[in-house]
Amino acid sequence: MKCHSVTALWSPSPPSHHITAVAATPAALFTGAADGTVLHWPLPPSPPFNPRPSSLLCAHAAAITALRPLPSPTSLLVSCAAGVLSLFSASAPLRCLRRRSLPPWAGSPSLVEPLPPSSASSHPRIAILCHAHDDSHGHRHVSAVVVVDARTLAVLHTVFHGALSVGSPRAITLTVCGDDNAVSVVLADTQGRAQMLPIEGAAIEGDSPRRLSASSLSSVASAEAPDGMVEAVALSDDGKVVALVLKTSCLLKCVAEGSVLGEVSLGNTSLCKEEEETGVKGCLAGGFFLHGGEWGARHLEDGNLVRSLVLWGSNGGAIVYRVAVGTPSFACEAVCEVPGIASDQGEMSSIQCCQMGNCLIRVESRPYKIGGSFLWKPFISIWSMDQLELSIAMNPESPPFGKVLGEGSLQGEKFRLEPSHSLPKLDNGVEMSSQMCSPDNGLGRYGRTVSSSMVLSEDSYAPYAIVYGFHNGDIEVIRFLNLMPAAKFGGGGVYPHISERFFVGHKGAILCLAAHHMHAHSNSRSFQRALISGSLDCTIRVWDLDAGTLLSVMHHHIASVKQIILPPASSHHPWDDCFVSVGDDSLVALVSLQTMRVERMFPGHSFYPSMVAWDGVKGYIACFCRSLHSTNDVGSILYIWDMKSGARDRIIRGTTSQSVFEHFCRGISKNAVTGGILGGTTSASSLLVPVLKDTALLQSRANRNGLNVSPVSKNHHTAADSLALGALTAHDMKGKTPAPDDRHNSAYSSGKVGSAKIINKRRKYPIKCSCPYPGIASLRFDLTEIMSTQGSFSDRQFRDHLYGDDTKETIQPGVLENTSGIQEMDSPSRESLEGQLLRFSLCFLHLWGVDCELDKLLVDEMQVCKPEDCHIATGVVGDRGSITLMFPGKEATLELWKSSAEFCAMRSLSIVSLAQRMIKLSRSCTHASSALAAFYTRHFAEKVPDIKPPSLQLLVSFWQHPSEHVRMAARSLFHCSAPRSVPQPLRIERNKIPDAHLSSSDLVDKLIPAMQNASVSCHGQLKTDGEIVDRDDDDTSQISSWLESLENQEWLSWIGGTSQDAVASNIIVAAAFVVWYPSIVKVKLAKLVVNQLIKLVMSMNDRYSSTAAELLAEGMESTWKACLGTDIAHFLSDVLFQIECLSSAPSSNAIYKTAVAVTMREALVGTLLPSLAMADIMGFFGVIESQIWATSSDSQVHVVSLKTLIRVVRGSPKALAPYLDKAISYILHTMDPSNLIMRKACIISSMMALREIARVFPMVALNESMTRLAVGDAIGEIHSATIRVYDIESVTKIRILDACGPPGLPSFLEGPSDTTTSILITALSFSPDGEGLVAFSENGLMIRWWSLGSAWWERLSRSLTPIQCTKLIYVPPWEGFSPNSARLSIISNILGHDKHVNPETKTRELDDADNLKLLLHNLDLSYRLHWVGGKTIKLTRHGQELVYYMFPNVLLEKLEPKRSTNRIVDYMDVSGRGASVSPSGYKCSMLSGWQIRDT
Repeated sequence: MKCHSVTALWSPSPPSHHITAVAATPAALFTGAADGTVLHWPLPPSPPFNPRPSSLLCAHAAAITALRPLPSPTSLLVSCAAGVLSLFSASAPLRCLRRRSLPPWAGSPSLVEPLPPSSASSHPRIAILCHAHDDSHGHRHVSAVVVVDARTLAVLHTVFHGALSVGSPRAITLTVCGDDNAVSVVLADTQGRAQMLPIEGAAIEGDSPRRLSASSLSSVASAEAPDGMVEAVALSDDGKVVALVLKTSCLLKCVAEGSVLGEVSLGNTSLCKEEEETGVKGCLAGGFFLHGGEWGARHLEDGNLVRSLVLWGSNGGAIVYRVAVGTPSFACEAVCEVPGIASDQGEMSSIQCCQMGNCLIRVESRPYKIGGSFLWKPFISIWSMDQLELSIAMNPESPPFGKVLGEGSLQGEKFRLEPSHSLPKLDNGVEMSSQMCSPDNGLGRYGRTVSSSMVLSEDSYAPYAIVYGFHNGDIEVIRFLNLMPAAKFGGGGVYPHISERFFVGHKGAILCLAAHHMHAHSNSRSFQRALISGSLDCTIRVWDLDAGTLLSVMHHHIASVKQIILPPASSHHPWDDCFVSVGDDSLVALVSLQTMRVERMFPGHSFYPSMVAWDGVKGYIACFCRSLHSTNDVGSILYIWDMKSGARDRIIRGTTSQSVFEHFCRGISKNAVTGGILGGTTSASSLLVPVLKDTALLQSRANRNGLNVSPVSKNHHTAADSLALGALTAHDMKGKTPAPDDRHNSAYSSGKVGSAKIINKRRKYPIKCSCPYPGIASLRFDLTEIMSTQGSFSDRQFRDHLYGDDTKETIQPGVLENTSGIQEMDSPSRESLEGQLLRFSLCFLHLWGVDCELDKLLVDEMQVCKPEDCHIATGVVGDRGSITLMFPGKEATLELWKSSAEFCAMRSLSIVSLAQRMIKLSRSCTHASSALAAFYTRHFAEKVPDIKPPSLQLLVSFWQHPSEHVRMAARSLFHCSAPRSVPQPLRIERNKIPDAHLSSSDLVDKLIPAMQNASVSCHGQLKTDGEIVDRDDDDTSQISSWLESLENQEWLSWIGGTSQDAVASNIIVAAAFVVWYPSIVKVKLAKLVVNQLIKLVMSMNDRYSSTAAELLAEGMESTWKACLGTDIAHFLSDVLFQIECLSSAPSSNAIYKTAVAVTMREALVGTLLPSLAMADIMGFFGVIESQIWATSSDSQVHVVSLKTLIRVVRGSPKALAPYLDKAISYILHTMDPSNLIMRKACIISSMMALREIARVFPMVALNESMTRLAVGDAIGEIHSATIRVYDIESVTKIRILDACGPPGLPSFLEGPSDTTTSILITALSFSPDGEGLVAFSENGLMIRWWSLGSAWWERLSRSLTPIQCTKLIYVPPWEGFSPNSARLSIISNILGHDKHVNPETKTRELDDADNLKLLLHNLDLSYRLHWVGGKTIKLTRHGQELVYYMFPNVLLEKLEPKRSTNRIVDYMDVSGRGASVSPSGYKCSMLSGWQIRDT
C-alpha cells in the first residue's frame, strides 16, 4: 500500500496565471492558465464572496483548453493542448483521480461537452472535439470527435475522424432529435455554419484512428459569411441557435437553416465606447447563452422563444440580454450591465466570463512586464444578475448595474520591477558578476518573481536546498534544512534557513537550471559540482556550485535557452560530463563540461523541440517537436540524431511521431543500464513526460535499463519545473561514484563505471522532490521507504558516499563515527541517517501553530523546528505524477483536515508512525514523540472539533504493513476514530433519552423499569423495548449492499487499491466493529459479515487475509462461535487444506509469493486455528483425526495440528479436560512406530505436546525417564473412573487402573443430584523409580497408591483388566480449604440440610450439559504431587504446600513444628474385606506440627 505525504514550498511572489479557461460550480470557481496550472477558488454558499485560491491543481504542462464540471460523479474534467486529460474530485482536496493521454491521432482537445445518460452505458460519458494535422497532407487539418468514459478517461468509441465540412469549430453543444431521441453533437464555426454528428450509430469502438465519412454521418447547414471578424461563437443549449460575436454586434442565426434571426447592436453601449484617456475604442470579446432557472430558454404566450445572452467587451464590461425569437419577429432587451474596468488597470487585460446560478463571474488576467517577460495576475469579481443597483445614477437608455457580490485575487506580494545584481563590465570585458554576492546586501528574494527553480539533494536521501532563478537574471541557492550537522556546503546551526549563495550575471530571466557532479578526475580542473543556467539573454553560464564563481559563458544560441539536459546514468566517458542545451531557436547542442566547448550541434528542427530523449548506450538523441497550436501548418515531427557523428539519422512526421517516440523510449529501456525518465538534477517538469498507458511498466523498465527523457516546455514560464529524485542515482549529484563496497572497482578506476553492480545496490529513496511550476517545490514523503531505512545504510558509508575521500577534512572528528545500522541517538549532532530522515520529515509534515505547547516540546526536546522564512503548504498525490498543492497558510491546511477523511488518515498515519519509530530510536525524544503521537490520535480532534475523522477503510489497509510501527499507528488511529466514524448502514438507531425537563427522581423512575426489562444479547449488547429500532429486511439489505459494493471508492486511489480492496476493507471494518464495538452497530451485522470474513481468509489476499484471520480469532468465543455453530468443523478442515497448499506450493508459482505465504501461514497456524479449536474441541479432534488418513504421512498438517493442540492446552485447558483421552490418543498416533515417515516428521512436536499436557494438566503424568505416561479421567462417572498407563516407546496401553469409588463409598460423595458425573482424578505422579503411581482426588479428598512393578515384568504380564489401588487415604480439609459444589453437598448431607427439600425443586436440577459446565468451572488445575526424598510425597495447590505423605509404611512421630499447613493423616489398607476409616486418623488431622516418617 502506498502512503505518500506531500509538502510544498512556495516562493514569496505569487505565481503567474494567464487564464485560458474558466468554469464555475455552486461551491467553487476553477481557472485554467496557459502554463497548465488550474486554480481552485472556493466560494461560500451565499454572499458576500471573497474569492481567494486555496489549491493549485498540477497535472498539465500545456495551455488549458477546457474545464468542465461533471455532475455524476461530481468531478472536474480538465484538458490541455498537449492532449492530456485529467479528472479531479470536486470535493476537497480536489485530488487527481485519473490522468490519461488521448491517442496521438486524435490531436489536441479543444471543446468538451458531457453526454446525457444512456441505457447502453452505466458510466457517464463525455464528447471531446480534437484537432490534429493530416498525416499525408501536411497542410490540411483533421478533426476527431471521441466519446470518453468520464470515470476512467478511456476512449469508448470514435464518433468522427476526418476533415469537417465546416471551418474550425468554435462552439459545441448537444441536441436530441428524432423519435428515438438520438443524441447528436452540434459544431459551429466562425461563419455560423453548423455540422451535426450523431453520437450513436456508425461509431468505431475503441481508439482506432480509421476515418469516418462525413457525408454519411453529419448534416451541414450553409450560411453566409458575416461582415467583419468573428470574435467568439456561442451555441444555445438545444443547439438550434448560434450567436456570432462581432466587434460591435452579435448575430443570431438558425442552425438548421443558416438564416439570420436577428442582430444585437452594441455600438452605442459602454462596451464599445472610445476611452477618453487612451483613445482606443472598445469592442466585444465574447459571449454565451445563459442556462438554468429563469435564465434558461422558455416559451412566451405568443409562441416566441426567449433566451438569455451575455456579451462582454475587452474593457471588462458585460451586458445581459433577453432575446425573443419568433417568426418573423425578433426583439432583444438589456436586463442588467456590469461596469467595465478602469483604463489604467485593464490595459491589455484578458477577460472571460462564466455563469454561476444567478451570478455572473468576470475573470480578468492583468499583465505585468518583468525582466523582459510578461507575468499575469488574475482578478475575480462576482456580480448579481437579479439584484440591481437602482440607486446609482446612469444613462436612462442604459440598463441598471448588477450588484457586486465580491472581489478577490491571488494572495501574496504584488509583482514589481526588480533591480539587477549584475555589475558593470570592466575595460577588459570580464564581468564582475562572477563574484558571489553577500546575502546581507538586502537584496533578498522577497519582491522578486521566480522564473525557474530546482531542488538539490545529496544522493537523494533528503533535499537540503532549493535553487531559485529570477526574472531579473539572479540565481539564489537557499538551504531550507541542513541534512548533516557539519555540512561541507555552508554552515550554521542544526537546522538553519539562510541564503547561502547568489549567482549574478545574466541579463534576462533564468529559464532553466541543472546541477551536475563531475565524473572524470583531472588535475587541471578545480571544481567538483557545476551549476548550469540558461537564460532569456540567449546565454548559458556554468558556475562552480561550491565556490560560487563563474566558470564559463556560452553564446551558441541566438534565442532564449529553454532547457538543460544532463547525461543519463548509462553514459560513458567522455559523454558523462556533457550536457545538452535546447534553445528557442530550435537548436540542440551538446556541450562538454571538461573542455567548456560545444562538441556537437543538431540544427534544422522545424520548430522548438518539446521533448528530448538521450540514449547513453546506443548514442542517439531523439528530439520530438510537437505543435500545440492547431493553426500551424506543420504537425509533430520526430528527429533522431547520432550523437557520436552529429548526423541526422531519420525524420518521422505526423501523428505517428509521438507513437514512435514512445516506442523509442521503450526500446532504449530494454538495452540501457539504468537511469530515470528525467535526467539528472534539472528544472524540467515531469508533467511534460508523455502519459503512457503502461506508465508503471515503462518506469520500472527505465529504472532497470537506463533511459534519460528530458521534456522541455513550449512556454518558458514552465520550462524550469521538475526533478523526480526518486528516479535519480548517485550519478546525478555525485557522479558515477559506486556504492561503498564497489568504490575500488576496476571499471570505476579506469573511468568506466560498472553500472550494473551499482544499480543492484540502489534502493528507492524515501523523499522525492519536484518543481511542477517555477517557484513551487513539492516534497513527497514515502512512509514505507522512510520506515524501511533502518539499518540499510551505515553512517560512515553515508558520509563517505556524500563527501568522497576528503571527509575527514570537512567533518569534525567524532561526528557520526558509529557505523552500526541502527543506533540510539541522544542529540541531532550524532544521529543516524534514519534519525535525520525522521526529523526532516516531521519538520515539514507536522502542522505547526495548532498546539503551542507541543510545538515547544518538539523544538526543545526533539529539536524538530519549523523551517523559518519558508512558505509551507500541504498537498496530496494524484494519479500518474499529478499533485494537488494547497496555498500557504495554516487555514488552508486546516480546511483540508476538515474536509478530507482520506487526507486525515494518510497524514495522521505518517506522523504517528514516525513518532513511534522515534520513540524506539532515541531515548531522549521519548516524551516529545509520545506527545506527538497522542496529539494526532486523540488531542487533535479536541483542539479542532470539526476535523474529519480518518477514513477507517484506508486505515485497515495498513494493518498488514511490513513495518510494525505503521501497523501499530493504523490500529491506534482506528480505535480512536471508530466511535465517531461508524458507517451509516452499520450504525444502530437509538431512541432519544427521556425528556430533559423531567426531574432527576422522575428520570430514575423511568430508567429503573427499563433496565429491569433489558436483556443482554449474545454479543453483550443491551437491548430495551423501544430503544433499538431494528428493521430486519431493510437492515439486511443495507448491510449486504454496503459489504458487497464493488464501487471504486475515491480512497482506493490514495493507496493504489482496486475495487476488490474496497470490498475487503468494508468487511474488515464491519468485523472490527462487531468484535470491538458491538454496542454501536446493528445486531444482524455479525451474522451477515462472518461468512464474508471467512471468504476473505480463504482468498489468500496479501493485504487483508491475515487481518481477517486475526479478527476471526479474536472474536471467536464471544461473537463468531454463536454465528457459525456446527460450521466451525468445516472451516477447520478448509483452513488445514489451505495450510497444506501454502506449505507445498512451488516457489516458481507467482500466486504463492514467499512473503505472503509465510505471513498467511503464521496467521492461520498461530492465530486462527487455535481459536477455532478452542471454539469446537470435538470438531477439532474429528478433523485432525481424519487428516491422518486424508493426507500424506509427511504432510505439514500433522505438525500444525500438534502445534495447535499445544496452543489449545495453553489457552483453554479446562475446556480440553473432558477430551484428554482423545488428545493423548492423537499424539500417540503420530508417534506410531509402524509409520516411520509420520513418526520422523512429528516426533519432536509430539513429545512437546505430551510434555505440555503433563505440565498443564495434573491428572496427566510422565515418569522421569519419559517412558511411561499416565492419564486419569478428569471428569466422568464416579463409578467408572480409570487411569490409563501407556508405554511411550511402543505407544501401547499397558495398564488400566481402577479409580472408581471403593466399596462402602459414602453416598454423600456421589454428588448433589441423581447424576454421578463428577471431578474424578485431580493429580497424578509417578514414583521416582517409576514402579508406583499416586493419584489424588479432590472430590472426596482421597489419595490412592498403585504398585505397577518393573518395566520388564510389566511387558510380560501386560493386562488391561482394571487394577485396584494398593492403598487409599482420606485427606481431611486443610486450613483455608474452599469447597466447591461437591464439598457443599457433603456438608449439606452431614448437616442434614437437604432432608426436607421440596420435590418440585429436584425437578429443576441441572441437565448434563449445564452440569458439565459447572464441573469445568470448578475444575482446579493448580494441584500438584511432588516426591521428596524418594518416599515422601507433597501435595501443593498454587505452589503452596498442603500436606505430606510417606509410602509404603508410616509411623507417627512427634517432631518439631515446621509449617502450619502440615497435617498428620492416617491411611488404611484396601483388601478384599473392604476398607474402614480410622477414627484416630481424623482426630490426628486436627493437630499441627506432625510429620509422617518411615518405620
